[in-house]
Amino acid sequence: MATKLTSPDSKDGRNEESEASSPYPQPEDPMQISSLPKDMGLEVSNVTEDEDDLLTMATKLTNPDSKDGRNEESEASTPYPPPEDPMQIAPQPKYMKEEHRWETAEDPSKKKEEPRRTNNQQELKELFTRLNLPGRDNDKLSTSDILKIDVRSCQPQGPKVEGELAQTFLNLLFMTNYRARYIPINEENGLAPENVKCRQNENRDVFATLFNKKDMVNEGVKKQAQIHPMDVQMAVFHSADPFLRQSLLTKLSMCQYALPLLVPNPFTSEIEFPLWAFRQVWKSWKSTDASGIVTVHNEPMYGAETPMVSVFRLGPVSTSKSQLINSLINERHSTFFHRHCPGSSRTRLLMDGVVEIAWYCPSGKDTDHFPECVAICNLHGDGEACRMQQTVLSEMASVNVAFLPSLSKTGTSMAIVEELFSSPTPLICLLTEDDSLLEEVGEGKFKMGLRDRNQSDIVRELKKAINEGLSLRRHDNLENPRLENLTKQSGIKVDEDDGDCRMGKEVALQITDLLEGNSEVKETFLPCQGKLWHEWCQKNKDLFRPRGNLEEQKSRIKQEMGLIRSRQQKAGCSDLMKLFLGALDSLPSLSRTYFLKWTSILIDSSTSDELVALHHKYNEKWSKVLVLKKKHDKSHQLMKQHTELENISDQLNAATFGLEHILREMGQIYEADVSVSGGGDQSKLPAMAAELMISGYPLELMDGDAGHVPLIWISAVLDEVINKIGNKRIFVLSILGIQSTGKSTMLNAMFGLQFAVSAGRCTRGAFMQLVSVTGDIKAKFDYILVVDTEGLRALELAGKATIHHDNELATFVIGLGHMTLINIFGENPAEMQDIIQIAVQAFLRMKKVKLSPSCVFVHQNVGDITAGEKNMEGKRRLQDKLDEMTKLAAKEEDCDAKCFSDVIAFDIQKDVKYFAQLWEGSPPMAPPNPCYSENVQDLKKTILSKASKSKGMKLSEFKTSISDLWNALLNENFVFSFKNTLEIAMYRKLETEYGNWTWSLRKAMLHIENKLHNRIENGILNTTEEQFLLAEMKPTYKEVEKTMAQYFDEHTDKEMLVQWRGRFESKICDVHSDLVKETQKKLNDLIHQKTTCKKVDERKAEYQDTLFKKSKDLALSLKQLDKSEEALKKEFDEMWEGWLLELKSEVPRVKDCNIWEDVMSMLSEGFENFFLNDQWRQADFKNITCKGDYSGYVMPVEPECQESEQANKGKKYNAFVTFVGNTWQNLSGLFKTHETHGLTDEQQESIKDLTRNIHGEAKRIIEKYSDLTMGYNKSYIQEIAASVTDSVREYEQSLMRGGFTFKKMFTVDLLLFVCDVASKTFSELHTKFQKANDVFIYLEGQRGQYYKVFMGFCQGAKSHAVLGDFICSKLELSIKQAMYDQTAIDLAAEMQSNFPAFNGNRLNLERHILLSLAEEENFGKFMQYIDNPKEHFKSFITEQVEKYMVTAESPKLLSKIQGNLKHKTECARDAAQSATEEVKKNCGDANMWLKLFSEELKDELKFAEKSYVDASEITDFNFLEEVICNTLDIIVHRLNESFSQLSLLKTEQFRRRPDEILNQHFSKCCWAQCPFCKAICTNTLEDHPNDHSVPFHRTNGLDGWHFSGTRTLCVDFCTTGIASDDSFCPSSDIDVKFPLKEYRKAGPEYANWSITPDHSELPYWKWFMCRFKDDLEKYYNKRFQGPGKIPKEWRKYTKEQAKKSLDVYML
Repeated sequence: MATKLTSPDSKDGRNEESEASSPYPQPEDPMQISSLPKDMGLEVSNVTEDEDDLLTMATKLTNPDSKDGRNEESEASTPYPPPEDPMQIAPQPKYMKEEHRWETAEDPSKKKEEPRRTNNQQELKELFTRLNLPGRDNDKLSTSDILKIDVRSCQPQGPKVEGELAQTFLNLLFMTNYRARYIPINEENGLAPENVKCRQNENRDVFATLFNKKDMVNEGVKKQAQIHPMDVQMAVFHSADPFLRQSLLTKLSMCQYALPLLVPNPFTSEIEFPLWAFRQVWKSWKSTDASGIVTVHNEPMYGAETPMVSVFRLGPVSTSKSQLINSLINERHSTFFHRHCPGSSRTRLLMDGVVEIAWYCPSGKDTDHFPECVAICNLHGDGEACRMQQTVLSEMASVNVAFLPSLSKTGTSMAIVEELFSSPTPLICLLTEDDSLLEEVGEGKFKMGLRDRNQSDIVRELKKAINEGLSLRRHDNLENPRLENLTKQSGIKVDEDDGDCRMGKEVALQITDLLEGNSEVKETFLPCQGKLWHEWCQKNKDLFRPRGNLEEQKSRIKQEMGLIRSRQQKAGCSDLMKLFLGALDSLPSLSRTYFLKWTSILIDSSTSDELVALHHKYNEKWSKVLVLKKKHDKSHQLMKQHTELENISDQLNAATFGLEHILREMGQIYEADVSVSGGGDQSKLPAMAAELMISGYPLELMDGDAGHVPLIWISAVLDEVINKIGNKRIFVLSILGIQSTGKSTMLNAMFGLQFAVSAGRCTRGAFMQLVSVTGDIKAKFDYILVVDTEGLRALELAGKATIHHDNELATFVIGLGHMTLINIFGENPAEMQDIIQIAVQAFLRMKKVKLSPSCVFVHQNVGDITAGEKNMEGKRRLQDKLDEMTKLAAKEEDCDAKCFSDVIAFDIQKDVKYFAQLWEGSPPMAPPNPCYSENVQDLKKTILSKASKSKGMKLSEFKTSISDLWNALLNENFVFSFKNTLEIAMYRKLETEYGNWTWSLRKAMLHIENKLHNRIENGILNTTEEQFLLAEMKPTYKEVEKTMAQYFDEHTDKEMLVQWRGRFESKICDVHSDLVKETQKKLNDLIHQKTTCKKVDERKAEYQDTLFKKSKDLALSLKQLDKSEEALKKEFDEMWEGWLLELKSEVPRVKDCNIWEDVMSMLSEGFENFFLNDQWRQADFKNITCKGDYSGYVMPVEPECQESEQANKGKKYNAFVTFVGNTWQNLSGLFKTHETHGLTDEQQESIKDLTRNIHGEAKRIIEKYSDLTMGYNKSYIQEIAASVTDSVREYEQSLMRGGFTFKKMFTVDLLLFVCDVASKTFSELHTKFQKANDVFIYLEGQRGQYYKVFMGFCQGAKSHAVLGDFICSKLELSIKQAMYDQTAIDLAAEMQSNFPAFNGNRLNLERHILLSLAEEENFGKFMQYIDNPKEHFKSFITEQVEKYMVTAESPKLLSKIQGNLKHKTECARDAAQSATEEVKKNCGDANMWLKLFSEELKDELKFAEKSYVDASEITDFNFLEEVICNTLDIIVHRLNESFSQLSLLKTEQFRRRPDEILNQHFSKCCWAQCPFCKAICTNTLEDHPNDHSVPFHRTNGLDGWHFSGTRTLCVDFCTTGIASDDSFCPSSDIDVKFPLKEYRKAGPEYANWSITPDHSELPYWKWFMCRFKDDLEKYYNKRFQGPGKIPKEWRKYTKEQAKKSLDVYML
């Protein structure tokens, strides 16, 4: 008996329990090798005839490593019968033939003398009769015959008689169960009576019983041999029609079985090539070239160019050829049937001469047997006897593999071998009677022995030889064969030569010829289902949801819908549709079926290359996006890559083209024709579609692209179905689940359907297909109508599908179905919570409308086959989740339902199914898991059992149900409104868009402000009216409104967005109004300032006139003296200084001031100087508003003062946690060396509030005096100081009642703090006041200009030239300032658009702030962010802008700056030219020219200068214009250099810094902080109406919460606490506790926060707590200990992990 050989490094790969329970035996392990030949006839020379020697040799050949040649454990444990003993020679029935004829080497001539037996027709007829197959009759089996559902289709047991073998084989094969080959007959009566008799005979001769060939008792009884499994397969093949053959080969291929390539017809002896049957066999693989590059392939195998290995034998051999070559493909699976497979017998009728083909498909890994896809062809039978097949294979082969026994040198077989040796094709000779190792005996020629050798070694050397042979082929650049080439071989009959097949192909080729080379197939040939149909669908939905004047709007929408239908009808039938519809109408039935198949095959083939290329392109682009995301890159590059990714996605959608799209176009053509003209021209279309539906083609029920049900078309088709087959009863089965979880695959396996299952063509929308039932089931209904749906939460629909769409689809299919399969991928129902929510509420709505569907939950991809029994806990959790969802849904729907069973009939034990994994191993070479097929069979049984209890519905009722349900859905605004992550993400995107809209308004207002600022400076504008600003903003505001409306109206998720539309429209209006009011106030303040300084400006102009004249007069007096430039300079300086001396007696100066000196002088009046200086040096005052502990600032009051307060000392604070406060500076140096006294948490917070209030009051005083019309005055500081001391005195009185009073250093530190802030502000203010009001400072700044005037006149320049230079000197300053003003806006815009931190919503900005904080690891900054986030945001923005200006290189921005500079200078040139033309036209003078020039520049530049020369001297205005233009060129060159780099920009030059602009933009949002953890509300709207919320919270310890009565800080997250039963006390003064679950009752600051339980990891704040544990303890003077000890697990998070976590929780 053969021994089971198993590699020590591999596992059996099967679950014994499942195999034992299966009614079908398992195939033996392909590694099971028996070297024992039949009849012991191994052809070995010099074999002894001694019987003992023969038995000994047989034992050794069976298993060289065992004593008796058997493995008892292996045989005993196998769940299926072992192969027959090769020693057993069974009596041969007369209709059977011997499979092999075995001879010894002593008489090799025998095999030549005995010709190969031919099949006897009587034997064939008997075989087909036994199998109950039609045989050679014309009445072939069809696919519809196989797919009919009867009682047997749900019975798990195997066939009871031979007549059921073929049907069982097909049923199992169509369920992709590879055990279909191994079907035993289940005999009901056990052993035969004769055998029982033999047992009872105790006096039998034992030797005769065991060794005689004839049974002595039942001598006349002959046991009929079992039918060979491959005879069953080939008999079905010969009995099948072409379409069933095609399905048969497709299913065999899915089962990883070899396919019949060349098939001798048993009735005519012709060799047939079933090319048509191969047309739907596709394979996917990953090939690896020499450079290691992996390429993905997905090709139809009839046209794939793959190397071919041909395997055959010449003569009888002892080794199983098929078993050996199986090891080349899959060691665990018998791809080719061999003699050791279960059910194999000595006789077979239909396999000799059959050539089978299988493909090895590599996975692109190092473990691949071959680097590319390799076809392996196996000739069954003797190659010498099947000479034609052997010759064809040898000619096509890339490598030939010949199994050779000991051959005669002059025999025919040797001649074949010599012919193969002379061929250039590589040859591998496997010598079955030799034990030699692999040896290359010539170029590409190898030999290797098989006798007495380890199977693994043989396989390894054989792979090596084949790979070397294939390498030679690649080296010679020889083409690989294609299966289609077999049609060129003479003597081979091809099935596609059939007339109907050719006719169908010819018409299908005409269609594909139209498609060839057209990149816009759908737009060109399917115009009715594109944009027009989508527009009509949207209008139809709007019709059910009108707003405003309802009747008027409904009429308008209907009119628009009618126009769209007219446009559809006008588009009419394209050439493609005319061809297609013409073929459906005119072709005969069989030709029409071929035509539809050919159309689908050719379209798939023509689009596959493009789809593979696009998928590859998509994957490459997606990889780039992932790299950028890992780098946290939010730049324009990432946006660009995302855009390109979306474009590729659109291309994929456009390239996906199939028969379903053509059928959809039929529907739209019909609907348009019916809507416009009543449907007369296209009335045949529904009948055509009905015929297809009855034939088994899926019909689209809901258009997945448009999300709409074409009711007119569906109703018409169903009417035609009723006309053709009658108003039959149907049972509707629907399925629901997420995308790519095997829904369509499961339905196809269960019912043999044709739903698309490839990853590249997932189901879109919903399709329905009829499945016929027979037998007893037909008594209830005639058909099962299966509804397959697109996956919910489909990835390719991201941005296209919405929550509304998913719920709409779920409600629709659940409402239609009598039963719905809820498909869950995996064992954990928590992963499907969203789907469960959708399903439960849909079922609840069905109950309200008195529909009662049932459901079955299917958990696919369950690893453990016993999970169904072991997962009772999982079932309980599922039941709990269903009941929970039911209660939630019942509240929303106002129903009285307590559990899921109240809604529908549901048994958790029977209605939950667990499915094994689909594949038994790793694709692409893994076969389907037989356990999966058995699970499908079990589910099918459950479905049919439940269906048998249903009365079903008539087709007409189903048609009405579709219409009623869809119309009801259209009448609802929202099917469900659960708030989930998709909705949150959509709101974040809306916030980003909102930021862009507000930025557009702000940017436009900044431009308007700059323009009006110039007018004010030029003295043209005296007041700013609101209406004027509104008029200026109107174009931008209208554009923003249009963009916003377009976003809400055209966004793919507009159903979700509509809930926020009104709020955001109102907010944009408010922003616009606020911008107008703020700008008006700012400009009016500037006008007021100009008015106040008017006298100073007039005096400046007067002095400038004087200086101009003095400079000119001095120059003219020195002109003739011929002095050097140095002497002239000296003369000018003396004149200038003398004039200034004269001026000093007339005009007072603005004095300098030392503000800090005033501060110290004032404070020294009340405090000692040394104490003040000591406190100043320690600098503790700088952190006084954010200290963690103020105990060092207080001391106890006298005992008599606190007696009245003794009662308060024993006050008990029972708070769970209590608030301490936050800080933003490191506390090093904060703790005093002197004695400190404890304060309650409430007192600590109260003191902190005092410092902040004092700081706020000081700011208000500072702002009150921040006016350029007023300089600094010592009284300002005095007022601030008085405010501080008064506030401290008032507070101290209340604090004294608590037993404490402030030390004097508290008051001093407070005074130093507020005076330090005030001194900086007042110093800047006074400097600006001096520049604006001190004439001397102004005139000193003009010295250079007047020196140029002086030198011009000295050098003899005309007044024109001097005036021109003087004007340009003024313009240079104005242009430079204008450039800074514009650059501030452009720089802010650049960063807002492209800088990662600024190009999103507020949440994105906060994420970057947290990343920056983690990178710096500065505790002080962390605490500033926690304590005062708004200020920290401002600091962060300022830092980033300054850093950007220093380090960034932005060619785009620099180019824009250069463009702005060019624009300003062009404005000056144009103004000069315009002024010159106007003056010459009106004979004006220089004053007129200057006035006109100034007016032209009023909006662009500051220029309000008058003429300082005699107007009569300026007559040549062309020359003046020329001087100005030439000088401007010099100015431009000089300014270009100063603006050549961002780092050259000077911050003080900006009138409004870019960081101020950005700060104002981002600060208009919500700044509310969580009362527990200080997390900041992330809502972009400042006064949003709904609750405050954040994506994730922090630990309470960050805010100082601690356990009551202890110094132990709390480490809990507030999102964890609110899910517990704990309580908290919001105030330590009041002993009132609140359950954390009811935190909203604790007060206003709690009531407006939405805090939901969350068990996310949140690594960022856990890392922070561990990293800054000591700092936090010092800061709060408390410890993380006991119940507040930081968990050890938190310490595992690194900084990098913390930073990466922000991408998960804050995107």
